[in-house]
Amino acid sequence: MKLCKASLNDAGWKQAGVKLPGFDVDKMVSKTEENPVWVHFGAGNIFRGFIAVLQQRLLEQGLAESGIIASDTFDYDIIDKIYTPFDNMTMMVSLNPDGSMDREIIASVAKGVKANMEDPGEYEYLKKVFRNPSLQMLSFTITEKGYALANLQGEFLPVVKADIEAGPQKSHHAMSIVAALLLERFEAGAAPIAVVSMDNCSHNGEKLKSSVVTVAEEWLKKGHVSKEFVAWLEDEAKVSFPWSMIDKITPRPAEVVEKALEADGIEDMAPIITSRNTYIAPFVNAEVPQYLVVEDRFPNGRPALEKAGVYMTDRDTVNMTERMKVTTCLNPLHTALAVYGCLLGYTSIASEMTDEDLKKLVETIGYKEGMPVVTDPGILSPMDFIHEVIDRRLPNPFIPDMPQRIATDTSQKIPIRFGETIKSYVASNELNVEDLTAIPLALAGWLRYLMAVDDEGKEMSVSSDPMLEELQKQMAGITLGNPDSCEGKLAPILSNPVLFGLNLVEIGLSHKIEDMFRQLIAGPGAVRNTLHQYMK
Repeated sequence: MKLCKASLNDAGWKQAGVKLPGFDVDKMVSKTEENPVWVHFGAGNIFRGFIAVLQQRLLEQGLAESGIIASDTFDYDIIDKIYTPFDNMTMMVSLNPDGSMDREIIASVAKGVKANMEDPGEYEYLKKVFRNPSLQMLSFTITEKGYALANLQGEFLPVVKADIEAGPQKSHHAMSIVAALLLERFEAGAAPIAVVSMDNCSHNGEKLKSSVVTVAEEWLKKGHVSKEFVAWLEDEAKVSFPWSMIDKITPRPAEVVEKALEADGIEDMAPIITSRNTYIAPFVNAEVPQYLVVEDRFPNGRPALEKAGVYMTDRDTVNMTERMKVTTCLNPLHTALAVYGCLLGYTSIASEMTDEDLKKLVETIGYKEGMPVVTDPGILSPMDFIHEVIDRRLPNPFIPDMPQRIATDTSQKIPIRFGETIKSYVASNELNVEDLTAIPLALAGWLRYLMAVDDEGKEMSVSSDPMLEELQKQMAGITLGNPDSCEGKLAPILSNPVLFGLNLVEIGLSHKIEDMFRQLIAGPGAVRNTLHQYMK
């Protein structure tokens, strides 16, 4: 059986235990063409394995008629090789803690489109969609770095500079493309729209709005757009940028899942590596727990997302929920496991949770250092949430998540995942920032990771990061086995508020991190020894 619309009536799907779409797919596609409601940028796994499933549930309940138009601003191979050959459908595989797999064909994506101005046919289609007053929302899972316009020095990235000069008709950066498409909507009658970041980062709606408006303001300075367009973007009654919190682990495609699908006669499930180095497959494997909390601010209406399990609420609740997860209950634990897992040779997050030192590290970061400053959002219990993370989610051996994947773009994650907790300690009258141990150890571990040498003293690959080259340049000359080689090299990094959310030298935490780092580079085996020393 091949994953395509023509095969949906094949009896083999039932024999393979695959749940089929409970709606008319062709009718959904037709309705979407007539009245598009939802466009999503970022066509990868979290979208296919979570967000697209939400719309599937609404379609199955008769609460929606249109599907989602999925687009990508960066990796066009995903559209050409993962969407188009499979009629925009995904094989969703849910990985249960007992090792069983639930399978379902997700068919709520009406069309996959490349947001590429150099492909006139594709881009003209998007322009047409954005001109349609029926469009209610534009959502994103493009990762935090997708919103970044500037480098560590605050200078516009070269691609952004070029976009500003060239104007809306020749844009390449995701934020420029979004601004250009919103300009199309403005010029076609200025119908309202919600622009919703669903990325895993703090104040995601604020970041998205800032980036889009900044591009528009720069275009205004160059005479490319009108001041009325910028004013429209800034008017939350016309263009809203709701905040959200998302949580679901969707790791890279697992070989065991691929083989299980093929054993049941499901063809062409092999992963591919795109020209942009995305490892992706026609299937998505993911954990079962999932959370999406969205600020309910949609000036042109919205899908009935609450009927699909989404928490629709106010900004303060979103902020508290996101802060609970991103700064305390999940993301800092993930990052700590990622950098130390790479250094210690682990290739599985679940395996790391069997390591007493590493388990103690995340428990200390979460329970001991994070919980005193966590805010209870009311809709979810922080203690219940972190218990689920530490006791059930991270140790699930059937979730093939790797520290190497989690370590990607760590420089973009540090200020939120650790910096916010540090800020709370600095602001507290009852807590002392110098009492922190596990968080400084995690930060020291990240700096040790940047050396690209594992705990055995062997060269290791370091995951991609927009700041990697710059940071490694600053750390040049630091060598394993020579703690004195770091003298004077870490202070410029630790004092950078862009990296940590605040100046760690000024608040008196840098000395502890530097001492830990010196211990971590004492020689082969020093990572394990240092970790054990502090986590006894």
